[in-house]
Amino acid sequence: MPTIPAPLATASLSILLLAVTLPAQTADQATSPAGTSKIRIVRLSEVKGAVQLDRNTGRGFEPAIANMPIVEQSRLQTDVGVADVEFEDNSTLRLAPTSVVAFPQLVRLAAGTTASTVHLVSGTAYVSLVKSKGNEFNLLFGEKKLQLQPATHIRLQLQGTEATVAVLDGTLRIDRPTGSLDIPHKKTVTFNLLHDSEPTVAKDIPPDAFDTWDKNAASYHARTATLSAFGSSPYAYGLNDMMYYGSFVNAAGCGSMWRPYFASAAWDPYSNGAMAYYPGAGYSWVSPYPWGWTPYHYGNWAFCQGAGWGWQPGGSWSGLNNIATLTSPNGTSSPGSPLRRLPVSPVLPPKGGQPTMLTVNSRPLVKSEVGSPESFVFRKDSAGLGIPRDGFGKLNGLSQRAVSHGTATTSIYMSGPTSPGANGRPVGNSTNIAATSIHRGSPPASSTNMGSSGGSSASRSGSMSGGMSNGGGARSGGAAPSARPAPSPSASRNH
Repeated sequence: MPTIPAPLATASLSILLLAVTLPAQTADQATSPAGTSKIRIVRLSEVKGAVQLDRNTGRGFEPAIANMPIVEQSRLQTDVGVADVEFEDNSTLRLAPTSVVAFPQLVRLAAGTTASTVHLVSGTAYVSLVKSKGNEFNLLFGEKKLQLQPATHIRLQLQGTEATVAVLDGTLRIDRPTGSLDIPHKKTVTFNLLHDSEPTVAKDIPPDAFDTWDKNAASYHARTATLSAFGSSPYAYGLNDMMYYGSFVNAAGCGSMWRPYFASAAWDPYSNGAMAYYPGAGYSWVSPYPWGWTPYHYGNWAFCQGAGWGWQPGGSWSGLNNIATLTSPNGTSSPGSPLRRLPVSPVLPPKGGQPTMLTVNSRPLVKSEVGSPESFVFRKDSAGLGIPRDGFGKLNGLSQRAVSHGTATTSIYMSGPTSPGANGRPVGNSTNIAATSIHRGSPPASSTNMGSSGGSSASRSGSMSGGMSNGGGARSGGAAPSARPAPSPSASRNH
């Protein structure tokens, strides 16, 4: 990655890096080779609808929001919702509604590569792996185990006593006592979960209601990855969203800095968010913005007069302990900084009855959103919050209009599943709302997914596309009852 430019001001704000000790291993823990490191997190990169995460806090499943870290032994569950998980090399896992997945192994090997073991407990999961060399990815279901190869894209569905793997791309290798069996793409393999019998192979892939959602999401990751200006990195995840939701600018007197679209000079990257507790590691800052992963775990935020807050790469990666702590070389703060509050991590773990995730809203939370079934409203200082991934094409022009006039509106149309899926999942009800897509412009003339019901579903989907409240819905305003006042900040925050 590029080296960080010279500091933009004299005072600095550093991240206090603490030693991370993860919770004790459980029976679901996969065996890890010697020399591995447990200090590893993956990203819950997108949440639509009702999604819950078990962080080993002793509370079981709790409401989840985008950008929450997922650590070894975590469990992720969808109800009426879908979730997208990013691994460090940009490989992704997507969870359809009414599904549960566990992460028994997330380690970094001595050679610097990663080993991930994901256990689908119930429901449907899509896995899309990039062409990374050396990374291991194991998929568990029932008593079965598949070691997926790089550049593999599969759909795994559990139904009763059967598990069905659709090979969407790449080649699936099945290890058997009689020898390995390679299954090419566009074929389906069915396993009996009760008997150790030979799997059956079918030539075709029966469609599912969420295949289009998965295909669009995989395509988004692949396209935006080519826009990255950072080159190769062991922590490449999150850069896709940064390139879609913002860009680097040359700020006068400050050099190159990345800024999100739909953010004026008054916008503050730390006014809104949450502090999520992780046993053994303390509180981790979680940003609500769809791009809000990399800039809060790496590099630094710096305030530039006339431009506002911008992010610059540099330094080392910060994992769970990414809460900012004030430091000032001369005991002074920058007079140009507009910030008056800073999230301060609680010292003690939450006691019984106290929440394990503390919301911070030091100023009203601004969100862009669907205005009607035919229009979408972009708001100044929403910084991308509420804007769905990839549905609007390039955002810079819309951003300039919103920042200049306060809002900008564009016409939209909605699309989503409209026919029953092959697994019998009903389509058109609330189960599928979270997979409805919002697109800029007018619907294609040949589209069969439009109509009043589709518009209604998309509007509801827009209201569930992220935020800070339980279940992922965003709400404006409200001070954080648990956030403590902090000293005046300095002009730069280093992670």
